[in-house]
Amino acid sequence: MAYTVPESIPRKATAGERLVFHTLKDVLPSDYIVYYEPEIIGRRPDFVVIGPDLGLLVLEVKDYTKSTLFSLNHDEWSILNTIGEITTVKSPFKQAKDNAFHIVNQLKKDKNLLTWEGPYQGTLKFLYGYGVIFSRLTQVDFVKNNLYHVIEPRFVLCRDEIDPDDEVFSSELLIEKLLGMFTVYRRNRYILSDSDIQAIRYHLFPEVRIGAEYNEPIYYQDQLLLSLHNIRTMDLHQENLSKSIGDKHRIIRGVAGSGKTIILASRAKWLAKNQPDWKILVLCYAIPLAQKLYQLIDQMMKEPEDLLDLAYQASGTSRGISDTHVEVYNFHQWLMRTLKTSPNDVDKLIEKINTHQIILPKYDAILIDEGQDFEPEWLELISHVLNPDTQSLLLVEDRAQNIFKRKSSLLQNTGLDFRGRSKILTINYRNTAQIVRVAWDFYQSKSQLQNKVKQGTIEGIEIIPPQATNRKGPEPVIKRFHRFSEEVAFVAKSIIKLHNEWHIPFSEMLILYRVRNSSSYYSYVDTIRQELAKCNLPYYWITENANSKRNFNHFEETIKISTIDSAKGLDFRVVFIVNIENMPFKLEENEEREVALFYIGMTRALEWLFLTYSGESTFTRYLDNIQSSQLGLIATQSKSS
Repeated sequence: MAYTVPESIPRKATAGERLVFHTLKDVLPSDYIVYYEPEIIGRRPDFVVIGPDLGLLVLEVKDYTKSTLFSLNHDEWSILNTIGEITTVKSPFKQAKDNAFHIVNQLKKDKNLLTWEGPYQGTLKFLYGYGVIFSRLTQVDFVKNNLYHVIEPRFVLCRDEIDPDDEVFSSELLIEKLLGMFTVYRRNRYILSDSDIQAIRYHLFPEVRIGAEYNEPIYYQDQLLLSLHNIRTMDLHQENLSKSIGDKHRIIRGVAGSGKTIILASRAKWLAKNQPDWKILVLCYAIPLAQKLYQLIDQMMKEPEDLLDLAYQASGTSRGISDTHVEVYNFHQWLMRTLKTSPNDVDKLIEKINTHQIILPKYDAILIDEGQDFEPEWLELISHVLNPDTQSLLLVEDRAQNIFKRKSSLLQNTGLDFRGRSKILTINYRNTAQIVRVAWDFYQSKSQLQNKVKQGTIEGIEIIPPQATNRKGPEPVIKRFHRFSEEVAFVAKSIIKLHNEWHIPFSEMLILYRVRNSSSYYSYVDTIRQELAKCNLPYYWITENANSKRNFNHFEETIKISTIDSAKGLDFRVVFIVNIENMPFKLEENEEREVALFYIGMTRALEWLFLTYSGESTFTRYLDNIQSSQLGLIATQSKSS
């Protein structure tokens, strides 16, 4: 069964399109992707099919009948409509062909998708084709009406060839016919790799882009070509989710690193593009995450659909977030700036709303990240500022990261009803399998919420167990030291090595701490800063004060220093968590909060995770046991070898 985008066909689709959608989904292999009416650089072909052994195929679907057809030639068709009028339209075969070449010309701008040797030098390394499906005409109809002289048989599929209920239908013949809809013959058909398919999706669908490394463009036959590496896109499940969120209240619950923030930012961009007059509000709890969201949405909006649209880039007319009606705040900042109140007065404000003593601003769409951090009365207030005509609210959350233990029920006392409108993301794409294992094992070992680790109804889902991808990396480094100064020296030394040998930018490194000072007023942060300065390493202390949080720029070429609390929603290639003996923090009554914090800290790391300490706590003793187990395994392997 093929993977379809969207997951189910929209109601607006014609009967013929519905038939084709379900047939392709059921008949094609599971590694094929079937797109229905994708928007590709200003065009919307009916279907685009991508398969490893197929290549790329563009299909047009027509529900014409014998009585519909009036006069046909290779370029234009005269059609008799339902009220007896004759209209002239482009030949459906020419439509499919033009759409295919539109897509091919876009993909040929990436040098990594071209053949550089042999007779096909300069062409796409995979095949592409196009064809037309006539959902209400049979092969007999085509022969009797001499229609094959207008479109060659190999480019046509008729009703009896795509309808599984027809007695002559054959899935094998259908696949064979699809494989034959290509104008170029090659003895050996190129098999698309996963990275090839990811690159194709990256170029055709800007909304799925997450990131890529750009090399200098090159010239080939007077054409400028892109050179991209390490392309990252949403996976198909994330893409489907972002494109099918729908209207009214929606909730996405997902594990750390499952792409919730990316989907939310993509949704904000989509709304701003497709509803330019809408007033859109994006909220979260932490100030640094609000900064990241602003920068991410702004970056998405400014990126042209055509990455080689140099004239567009040179003009400086890219439309960023400041040119739209999109507002991004952390909740407290929004309260102060927009409603001129504080979180302590939200209850009083709601009372005034209910007694019609105040008029509130209205937002056509509201998107909330890290929704588990929001109090019930905050969500109730948000329900009052949401336009009742649009009811467009998206809330994303992960209960395993609930460090404030909000006792909220989304169905009670908030004015928000998400029943039947929930989606679950279980795969952790952010972290390597090694990091996911260490972080989740710790959470399961220390959390008191084991009975909540399950999947069920929208009210029943509490903690979602993560599934790791196949992405591998180094084992997390766990080290005990005699004193904190040794920890920090080790951190600085590791940073220098990662930067010099692995070419990791300083902007992709984060140092996390639980508390700033000890009970004897020893400043852990001052020691970190002094060691980094001694080694001439640039740094930025995110959580120094409120201004430093608001001025935080992820892309600035500095090592970031932050509390674990303020790192929620952020990620870095390298993360150091230091002074772990201060967890669980002695003044924190709720140890469950400390468990969630440490889990959050570990899952900020994309590739490298360093856990260091120089004292005693239940957390460090747990880490000691892990380290002992690792050393024992290494010793056993050495003896056996």
